[in-house]
Amino acid sequence: MKITEKFTAGKTLFAFELLPPLKGDNIETVFDTIGRLAPYEPGYINITYHREEVKLIDRADGLLERRVVRKRPGTVGIAAAIRARYGIDVVPHLICGGFSKFDVEDALIDLHFLGIDNVLALRGDNIRGERLFQPAANGHRHAEDLVRQIVAMNRGEYLDSELEHAAPTSFCVGVAGYPEKHAEAPNLAADIAHLKAKVEAGAEYVVTQMFFDNARFFAYVEACRAAGITVPIVAGLKPFTTKTQLSLLPQTFGVNLPEELVRAVEGCRDNAEVREVGIEWAVQQGRELIAAGVPALHFYTMGKADNVERIARALFG
Repeated sequence: MKITEKFTAGKTLFAFELLPPLKGDNIETVFDTIGRLAPYEPGYINITYHREEVKLIDRADGLLERRVVRKRPGTVGIAAAIRARYGIDVVPHLICGGFSKFDVEDALIDLHFLGIDNVLALRGDNIRGERLFQPAANGHRHAEDLVRQIVAMNRGEYLDSELEHAAPTSFCVGVAGYPEKHAEAPNLAADIAHLKAKVEAGAEYVVTQMFFDNARFFAYVEACRAAGITVPIVAGLKPFTTKTQLSLLPQTFGVNLPEELVRAVEGCRDNAEVREVGIEWAVQQGRELIAAGVPALHFYTMGKADNVERIARALFG
């Protein structure tokens, strides 16, 4: 079922995002997280895709070998396993970074064969140590172009133009939005213009980056509507868990932390108390967002379910 069809039910959905396990780990950690959160009837589960990393390996001849590795493979397989085991709709991520157009097409074909018809199209991060984003050879530089490729396949247009009677796919495409702008955007207006381009390319809904101040989210939605963006906008939330996140989250994600939240975290004696503050803050955020009629609350779990489980119990139990 397409995610956008779920948004018409008239109530706020519970959704969350999972990381694929590290290479060498098993899928039971994923199943454990889902097992704890499934009682709160998630509308869908997102599964992230991770780009390659580059390692320099010492060779016997004294030279360095550049080796490309993927630490978290398995997004397509995990998506299929979740859908088969739990019957919950899944939204695998597709990214530009590290993937050619042909890699993207192959992943889409696999997903189509598996009956998975929702994807989230993202540019993805830079390679660690890389100042500017560089696409893979024959890859996409912008999420907007990735959206166009997915939508073209929905029309039966594949990269091989000589294919005859190519079967059209039926993907519902989501994209990311940034209530406090993307770190690379010069200002919020420019960032919203980029979002509008993704929607005009065929994106059907938006999932926001995490935010901790609902007023910024509401202002963002209003600005998007004023710019002519009419698709549903899902609120992305992440529970605060450690004191180090006071500096880490603004530095990594460019998010603003409200003074009240900062004072509460700074007053905690340890991270156990921080987690309690984070849970209560997310519950209060969620209640206000649900009252405002947002289509879904999308939780960034980072692979850990205990705090999100308590939040979901308070909001959806």
